[in-house]
Amino acid sequence: MTDTPDLKPLKTWSHLAGQRRQPSEYEIVSTNLLWSTDDEMPWSLAPDVDMNQWYLKYRDACPLKHDDWNAFRDPDELVYRTYNIMQDGQEAYVDGLLDEHNARGHDGELSAAWLETLALLYTPGRYPLHALQMGSAYLVQMAPASTIINCAMLQAADQLRWVSRTAYRTKELSLAAPDLGFGEKERAHWEGHAAWQGFRELMERLLVAYDWGEHFVALNLVAKPAIDEAIVRQLGNSARHAGDGLLGLLMDAHRIDVERSRRWSKALIDFMLQTDGNKDALAQWVAKWAPLGDTAIDAYCAALPEAGDAAGDAKRAAEEFRAGLGLGR
Repeated sequence: MTDTPDLKPLKTWSHLAGQRRQPSEYEIVSTNLLWSTDDEMPWSLAPDVDMNQWYLKYRDACPLKHDDWNAFRDPDELVYRTYNIMQDGQEAYVDGLLDEHNARGHDGELSAAWLETLALLYTPGRYPLHALQMGSAYLVQMAPASTIINCAMLQAADQLRWVSRTAYRTKELSLAAPDLGFGEKERAHWEGHAAWQGFRELMERLLVAYDWGEHFVALNLVAKPAIDEAIVRQLGNSARHAGDGLLGLLMDAHRIDVERSRRWSKALIDFMLQTDGNKDALAQWVAKWAPLGDTAIDAYCAALPEAGDAAGDAKRAAEEFRAGLGLGR
């Protein structure tokens, strides 16, 4: 009779045992969570099922390759618990801004011209912000590693928070200026005004870019930087010039999330560049999408009052971000 060796039971984080230290909370709850990447067929369904075919085409056949996608790590090592703790403080700060400015009668002090600008260029912004949220949610569905998915999920949560804040301010502004169409005309502006048509084309094309790698490039390297630089930064600058300190401070708070998104995007690009051939694919996608981002910035910034070279500043900032990734345009 053959002796059966004593087998030690596997721990929950056995896949991390090779690092010879107790894994962190981030590593335990974020790594190696996908089971649809274990076999040749993504899901435990017949090969010709549409969902299988979708993942085979748009995830597994993506031009971007890596021997171990699960080795990617978020530089901030955020998980749902720590994200909520962090953003609870951030939301409390934003609530304080709103309460303080409301107590001072802030909206009643805004000029008629600036209120018209807000109705045209600020409150319709929940449409592109929601499109960013949907794009981030698609990455949650399609990325090949749970650590990438986790970053995209928290990015989607960021965008939802700012959609909500924009909607909240829309209601407040409708009370301050009931004749300007706040809460009523945003869709018409988004669909018809020249200032928004570049962003509308960019976001509509983005949402049908199904390859996960191209979608990531179009979203995090082009569309989001274009929106962040034109709307978050340049509209925020215009707000301060117009005496709207509240919007300027709200945009500053928004930029905290922008910087965190850029950190994980850069970390993922650095990770991708470890594999030969990925740089060419990434650069081709940037070259394809960046002109759409520039066109969107030009159209939007042209409508900003007393903007100076807002479009040039926004395009340069977006380009500098991509240049820092080693991808040029």
